[in-house]
Amino acid sequence: MTTKEIRKAFLDFFEGKQHQIVPSAPIVVKNDPTLMFINAGMNPFKEIFLGEAPVKYPRVADTQRCLRVSGKHNDLEEVGIDTYHHTMFEMLGNWSFGDYFKEEAIEWSWELLTSVYGIPKDRLYVTVFQGDEKEGLPKDQEAYDFWKKWIAEDRILLGNKKDNFWEMGDTGPCGPCSEIHVDCRSDEERVKVDGKALVNNDHPQVIEIWNNVFMQFNRLKNGSLQPLPAMHVDTGMGLERLVRVLQQKSSNYDTDTFQPLIQFISGKSGIPYNQGESNGKTDIAMRVMADHIRAIAFAIADGQLPSNNKAGYVIRRILRRAVRYSYTFLGFKEPFFNTLVPVLADQFDGVFPELKAQQDFVQKVILEEEVSFLRTLATGIQRFEKYAAENKSVAGDFAFELYDTFGFPIDLTQLMAREKGLSVDMDGFNSALEEQKTRSRAATAIDASDWVVVHEGEENEFVGYDVLEAEAKILKYRKVAAKGKEQYQIVLDRTPFYAESGGQVGDSGVLVSVGSDAHAIKITDTKKENALIVHFSDELPADPAVTFIAKVDEPKRLSTENNHSATHLLQAALREVLGTHVQQKGSLVNADYLRFDFAHFAKVTEEEIERVEAIVNQRIRENIGRVEERAIPYQEAIGRGVTALFGEKYGDFVRVITFNPEFSMELCGGTHVKSTGQLGYFKIISEGAVAAGVRRIEAITGEAAEAYLTQQSKLVNELKALLKNPKDLTKSIEGLLEENAKLKKELERNVLEKAGSLKSDLAAKVQNVNGVNLIAEKVDLPSAEAVKNLAYNLKDIVDNLFLVLATENEGKPGLTVMISENLVEERGLHAGNIVRELAKEIQGGGGGQPFYATAGGKNPAGLAAALEKARALVAG
Repeated sequence: MTTKEIRKAFLDFFEGKQHQIVPSAPIVVKNDPTLMFINAGMNPFKEIFLGEAPVKYPRVADTQRCLRVSGKHNDLEEVGIDTYHHTMFEMLGNWSFGDYFKEEAIEWSWELLTSVYGIPKDRLYVTVFQGDEKEGLPKDQEAYDFWKKWIAEDRILLGNKKDNFWEMGDTGPCGPCSEIHVDCRSDEERVKVDGKALVNNDHPQVIEIWNNVFMQFNRLKNGSLQPLPAMHVDTGMGLERLVRVLQQKSSNYDTDTFQPLIQFISGKSGIPYNQGESNGKTDIAMRVMADHIRAIAFAIADGQLPSNNKAGYVIRRILRRAVRYSYTFLGFKEPFFNTLVPVLADQFDGVFPELKAQQDFVQKVILEEEVSFLRTLATGIQRFEKYAAENKSVAGDFAFELYDTFGFPIDLTQLMAREKGLSVDMDGFNSALEEQKTRSRAATAIDASDWVVVHEGEENEFVGYDVLEAEAKILKYRKVAAKGKEQYQIVLDRTPFYAESGGQVGDSGVLVSVGSDAHAIKITDTKKENALIVHFSDELPADPAVTFIAKVDEPKRLSTENNHSATHLLQAALREVLGTHVQQKGSLVNADYLRFDFAHFAKVTEEEIERVEAIVNQRIRENIGRVEERAIPYQEAIGRGVTALFGEKYGDFVRVITFNPEFSMELCGGTHVKSTGQLGYFKIISEGAVAAGVRRIEAITGEAAEAYLTQQSKLVNELKALLKNPKDLTKSIEGLLEENAKLKKELERNVLEKAGSLKSDLAAKVQNVNGVNLIAEKVDLPSAEAVKNLAYNLKDIVDNLFLVLATENEGKPGLTVMISENLVEERGLHAGNIVRELAKEIQGGGGGQPFYATAGGKNPAGLAAALEKARALVAG
């Protein structure tokens, strides 16, 4: 059977079992912050499993294109090296949403594999869930008993929770699963070693072919399981793997799924492909290209263009990997990769029509990416080859040179180094990258003079945890020019000013000279520069050598402390409500508000936000005292369960801030309130996504929260007054919205009636000029859409039409040109060019397609001249 026949047989089989055959969802995810790409067949049905969408069809079957290259399923580096990893793959699936369950799923999977596909029964093994005492889950005896009807008991193997209990995530629908494995080894090998010993042991020829998931439970946030009211079946069978089994190949790439692409590459390169018998670089390169073109082409067809961030960068990275292999090992020095698109489009014609429909566009995008990358690839690779021949490892500064000068992503350099048996100094690379950022910032924003030393000594002590005012001396200062503004940077021997760090903004305040001639200068900001605490000021003291009193802006500091402590309470509350997977990914704490970015894979619901607010405000009312420990051994702190920030560098001793050891303990260098009651009140003002898997909450405390609530109350009262103090404000507003919607529909109806009348009137005014049916008139319609509909309606009833409509809405003139396609083809007319010429009369411009175009302008008085010019154009 061919790939197309195997796919069709699956869909036909389940259609015969009363399944609705549904098309594949796009590979690019648009509305799920937890995913960039569809990476499993169940993704498109996630809302149904979560109970967020109704069941349209109780039985469904499909083939879903999936992409696995990032996150949990990161197989990119294995793709092409081995014979079974892929970026894009098809997942065949049959689904029951509260309809049939284990018995039918097991019976039908066995029937399809053995009766339809003809896989020998003595090559098959099945697994069922053995149970889990910790979870209180028994063995899946039901599935075991159903399997006994079809297969010998010694071929029914028990599997643990890792292999045979499927979960969507930390919470949500889940349940035991039953896998079907096939032994593809030779008869001689099977005699030597029983296949059951190789199931789920990563043997390349004893592989899982199908997984039947029985969704019986819902995982709650507390980790417990409750039975689902409706139980579902979720199955998945990788098409590429199934084809390999049925076509009796030892490699997925040897099947007709990939061979048309590989043979095309082989033919164009003049290098034979050895049918998987060799792991030579040319074979790997062909496999990489044949695989990667599928992922890239479908991702682009589904709306994701290559770019430098997020999902776009994933696609760009895959594309560059393929081009690099084709350039280095197959000799393609000119753009070639894009020419695989037509071959691929033909393969999937009638299966996934999206690619065939956009074939030219997809090929053009890939071509542009190739051209761009090839500009620097050749030189960069030659530079690398020379370097690798002379060195035993790749230094960080050289890796950075490839990145900065030749456009090599760091993972590409790592790949090339691995092929030479070399390692890459990633610390050195990251250091060089950071240095470049620092240089860039300095070059564009700062021009600093040398430090002027006032007093010797570099103690630079921070005393701001304990006091907001301290005696200090200036150690050194320098003048800086930033964005055209001159400032001074000042370093004190001791300071109460907190330097911007850990998301908390730097303090501001004053520096007052001690003595009879006391003079104060404003400190506008405080930042760290390596180990220095640097104070920023627009002026320098008259005598920098005297003693000063450093005073922090107390109201600003206290408000900032409110928001920093609130951030700790917020994180603890989020972990309590959403789960312990919540981890800080960034923050901003200032006097006005707090911003907290955290790892979470779904929108935080209104109910969850309310719970978080309630928990934080309860802790505020409890007026929990702050416990501060400034020199705790790092390992001791971690052992106590203190929350630490991933990616942060900590010393041997750390500072721990605790608000109730049962609630919030964090490593933190920031400043905090003495007790939670100082926060007054906590209010979340926004929640949203900033990246895949990262959410952002903004919140306010204290006086800002009070002002916010006052403003909201005032707004509600104003609305009530406008609506004559209704008993139910919401119902009253809903009534207004309904009334507005009715009026809009009535207006649209009137416009349609008017347009219908205009259509007849205008059709009656047709003038035949030089074999062209000319209509050039001014019309009174309230919207561009209405004019467009009128133009298309006239085109449907008038042959050889040359139509020009002039409009004026709210003093703004407009022109619309519609030309029949036959006039465009036979007489070379172009509506876009014509409307641009006519628009000169109304001091405007426009454009469009050959048969339809529009323009706008500034001079309504010119509309008559524009219509006359149109008539003259046809007459002349």
